[in-house]
Amino acid sequence: MVEIVKKASGNKGISDAELKEALVQAIKDRKGSLKKVLLLPPDLTRMHSGAGKITAMYYNMLKDTCKVEIMPALGTHDPMTEHECREFFGDDVPMSSIVAHNWRNDIVKIGQIPGEYVKSVSDGLLDYSIDVEVNKRLMDKSYDLIISVGQVVPHEVVGMANYSKNIFVGCGGKSIINKSHFLGAVYGMERMMGRADTPVRKVFDYAEENFLKDVPLMYVLTVTTVTQGNVNLEGLFIGRNRKLFEQAVELSQQKNLTFLDKPLKKVVVYLDEREFKSSWLVYRAVYRTRMAIADDGELIILAPGVRKFGEDDKIGELIRKYGYVGRIKILELYKDNANLQENMSAAAHLIHGSSDGRFSITYAVEKLSKEDVEGVNFKYMSLAEAYKKYDPSKLQDGFNKLENGEEIFYISNPAIGLWADKSKF
Repeated sequence: MVEIVKKASGNKGISDAELKEALVQAIKDRKGSLKKVLLLPPDLTRMHSGAGKITAMYYNMLKDTCKVEIMPALGTHDPMTEHECREFFGDDVPMSSIVAHNWRNDIVKIGQIPGEYVKSVSDGLLDYSIDVEVNKRLMDKSYDLIISVGQVVPHEVVGMANYSKNIFVGCGGKSIINKSHFLGAVYGMERMMGRADTPVRKVFDYAEENFLKDVPLMYVLTVTTVTQGNVNLEGLFIGRNRKLFEQAVELSQQKNLTFLDKPLKKVVVYLDEREFKSSWLVYRAVYRTRMAIADDGELIILAPGVRKFGEDDKIGELIRKYGYVGRIKILELYKDNANLQENMSAAAHLIHGSSDGRFSITYAVEKLSKEDVEGVNFKYMSLAEAYKKYDPSKLQDGFNKLENGEEIFYISNPAIGLWADKSKF
């Protein structure tokens, strides 16, 4: 398989022409023999990944010579609406080519990761086995090529997102999604975020090496930054070898990690309403800033699009029932409640979305009520009131001094970065 590594040489990123040429080169030797191809991009929650554009390019490149199907790697997220598909992929990709991944029903078990292995990689914290379940389409022999497209970026569950995570979580089933998320939560986010080698990544590596050998899989990995709302493609890594992921991680660590000399007292984060519609996604604002915020500090989340708890109704019910009460309390609740044991990813999420009482978290929303927000253990502020104090149109990324003299640290897009006090990384 052809391997391609391309990095931006200037401040503008890799151009569309350069991107298209790299995508062509990656399949040049195989294009004539391809009859059926499956594309696995992320969904709109990775709208700054460049993956929507890449998916559309590959669709246009292949549609006249073979059958192309697109299955967004949703994980537990809601299926994409037609509007979201148009916004992410553009108008060239027909809805008839898009299929939805159902993590509860459309899966097949392809192997099992032994409990002894999980125990060894988790420092003895957990010893359960993990059934490796993926969408049945990945095991369909009629596909000549399966192209997994996605962004390498700091992540709370696995350390650095993408590569085989796109398969085992994005296109995975209940067991591996639940147990990998819980493994990451128990092991500890601060020990993993921004790093390539973590217990969860080792679990995915085991599954990749042992159960996907016969799958005609190719990874297209991106590293991006955002400048004044424009996505810059900083790096492109195409192939199957893990070393390509490692190179992408190294570039992302350079481009997507921001180190601070001292902890921050007040952080204000804006969440684009097109991308963030549930608390399941809002927790990115928490985990990507938690290593930067001072003890007794404050995180204010401006979330105009958030309208529910959880992407999945069952998980949403659990969020409302137990709330974001911190790692220790959730682990105690987990031991005594079957519904958390059956939905381990929900328990993990409740850990990820909490500050463990170290700093306060305020939701500034308009589509959830004060009772909703306070009911899950957050502070509430109306979005209108928040905009009067912290107007996104007037704030710059980084430190800002407000008219009243208060200093805040503003983040316009938490999805592509990780902020940390140097002493905590």
